[in-house]
Amino acid sequence: MKVMIRKNAAGELSAYVAKKDLEEPITEIENPGLWGGMVTLANGWRLALPEMPEDTRLPITVEARRLGE
Repeated sequence: MKVMIRKNAAGELSAYVAKKDLEEPITEIENPGLWGGMVTLANGWRLALPEMPEDTRLPITVEARRLGE
């Protein structure tokens, strides 16, 4: 699914899923560099993010995979 990852003015990361009209803060990050691991959203969704360079600029739309139900 297409997910936009962005950082707000306070520096907190959030994920926006347009097809679900859902925006949630990212509460847990598996990899310190964000990319190539799993993130957990405030609503409990777990998303697998693609591998990307650590210096990738935000906001960016990526193809992420939702894990578990």
